[in-house]
Amino acid sequence: MNTPTATHEVTNQAAPLAGANLFDGHRALREALAFHAPGLDLADLRALGAAVGSAGMQAHARLANLHQPVLHTHDRQGRRVDEVEFHPSYHALMASVVGHGLHGTPWAEGPGGHLRRAAGFMLFTEAEPSVMCPVSMSYAVTPALKANAALHADWSARVTAPVYDARPLPMAAKNGVTLGMGMTEKQGGSDVRSNTTRAERDGADAWGERYRITGHKWFFSAPQSDAHLVLAQTAGGLSCFLVPRWLPDWLGEGARNRVEIQRLKDKLGNHANASSEVEFREALGWRVGDEGRGVPQILAMGALTRLDCALGTAGLMRQALSLAIHHTGQREAFGKPLAHHPLMKNVLADLALESEAATALALRVARTVDRTEHGQDPSGHEALMRRVLTPVAKFWVCKRGSHFAQEAMECLGGNGYVEEQGEGVMARIYREMPLNSIWEGAGNIMAIDLLRALRGGPVADALAAELAPARGAHAAFDRLADGLPARLDGLTEEIEARALSRDVALAVQAALLRQHAPDFVFEAFCDSRLARGESLGAFGSLGRAAPFDALIARANPIQ
Repeated sequence: MNTPTATHEVTNQAAPLAGANLFDGHRALREALAFHAPGLDLADLRALGAAVGSAGMQAHARLANLHQPVLHTHDRQGRRVDEVEFHPSYHALMASVVGHGLHGTPWAEGPGGHLRRAAGFMLFTEAEPSVMCPVSMSYAVTPALKANAALHADWSARVTAPVYDARPLPMAAKNGVTLGMGMTEKQGGSDVRSNTTRAERDGADAWGERYRITGHKWFFSAPQSDAHLVLAQTAGGLSCFLVPRWLPDWLGEGARNRVEIQRLKDKLGNHANASSEVEFREALGWRVGDEGRGVPQILAMGALTRLDCALGTAGLMRQALSLAIHHTGQREAFGKPLAHHPLMKNVLADLALESEAATALALRVARTVDRTEHGQDPSGHEALMRRVLTPVAKFWVCKRGSHFAQEAMECLGGNGYVEEQGEGVMARIYREMPLNSIWEGAGNIMAIDLLRALRGGPVADALAAELAPARGAHAAFDRLADGLPARLDGLTEEIEARALSRDVALAVQAALLRQHAPDFVFEAFCDSRLARGESLGAFGSLGRAAPFDALIARANPIQ
C-alpha cells in the first residue's frame, strides 16, 4: 500500500511566543517601577514574569477558557448545592496568582506593596485575565472590612494570606479565602440607589449586627468566593453587608447561607471566570459600616477595582503588542518580514507608544494608593491625584483598549482572528478588552466622576504640579497644559466631560514619559498625540520622522 504523498510543507508560520520572562522583557514597566519605587525588591516580580510567560501557564490559560465554568444548582438527589465547577487549570491559575500575593496581600505589607502588586497584576493579566476578577474584588474588599472590627479580625488574615484554598468550607476551616462584591440589580445597573434588595435586622453576635437579606443581584461575579460584600436597603437607607457562602459554626455547623445561584452569565469574553445572577432568600449578612452608608462604602471599593481595570487593560495591551511584534518579526510577505515594511513599522511603533503610556498612567495611580495608604503624603497631593487620576485612567486606558486590540489583531491577519480551540490568544484578548471599560462604571460614569473630583480640592494647582516636570520640553505639551486650569476650575460642563478626561490623561501620560522614558519616547508621544492628534484615530499614523525602529526595539518582549 502506498503512503499518500504530502500535499505541502508548512512554512512561514510564526513560532509561539513562549518561555520569555514577561518582566525582564517589559522595559517600560521596569523603568517606571524604578522611578516610583527605586528600592523595591524585584525578585518576586522576576519570578512571576518567568512563570506567566511559560508554556505551562499558557496551556492553563487556554484550558481554563476552553472549558468554561459549569453551574450545579442541585445534586443528583435533588438537594440544593449551588456549586460552580471549574476546570483544574482554573485552580492552577488561581493558586499561582494568589500565591504571588496579588489579591489582599498588599494590605498586610509595608510601603511599596501596592506598587509591587500593580506590576504583578499587569504581568499576570498577560497570562490570563479572567481570574483577575476575584483577585481584584478580594483586593478591594479587604480594607472595607475595617469598618467592622470583628469581621476584620476574623477574615483579614485569611484574605491576605498567599494561599489559595478552593474547598467549599466555612471560613474558619480554610487557610485562605477570596472575597467578592454584589452591587447591581436588574432595574438599576450603576444606579445602585434604586436597589430593591432589603435587609431586616436579626440580632447581633460575634460578628456584629446581623440581618436577613431578601432580594437579588443581576451581576454577582465569582459566586464561588467565600463571601461577598452586598448592598441592601435597611430602615436607615442603603447599607453594606458581608454575606458568607457558609454560616459560622455558632449558627449551625456546616450550614450554607441561602444565596441561590440562578444561572451563569453567557459573556462575550472573560470565559474562565464565573459571573452569575443570584437570589437571597433571607440570607444572613453582617453589616459593614453604618446604616445608610452603603454608597460611600462601595465608592471606596470601586476606586480600587477601577485601578485594576486600568492595570488589566495595560497588561492586555502589552500582551497584544508582544504578540504583534513577535509575529511580524517572523512572518514574511513580499520578500521580507512583515515588521520590515515601513507601514507595519508605523503601526507597531504607534502601538508601542500607546502601551507604554497606558502602563505609565496605571502605575502612577497605583503609586497614589501606596503613598496614601502608608501615610507618605504629607502635602495631600497624592490623595488628590488618587481621586482625580483613578477615573481618568479607567476612562482613557480602557477606552483605548478595544481599538488597540483590533489593530494588534490586524498585524496577525487571519491568524489573529481564529482561535483554534483556544490556541489563538489574540482573539481572546479582543473579546476581553471591552470588559474593563464596562465593569465598575463605563466611560460616561468615569467622566462624570472626574467632574465630581474637581469639587474635592485645588485640583488645578495639584495637576499643575504633576505636569511641571515636562514644562518647556515640548510646545504641544505646554499648549495643552496651559489650557487645563480653566477647564478644571468649574468651567467644564457634563457634555464636555469625556474630552476633559482624555486631555488630562494625555497630559499626565506625557509628563510621566518625560520623567522615566527616553526622550525619543516622550517626543514621539507629544508629536503624535498632542501636536497633531493623528494617533487618536487609526494607529499607524506617526510622522515620517518618528523613531520607528527604536520604539519597536524598546517594546520587543525578547530583550
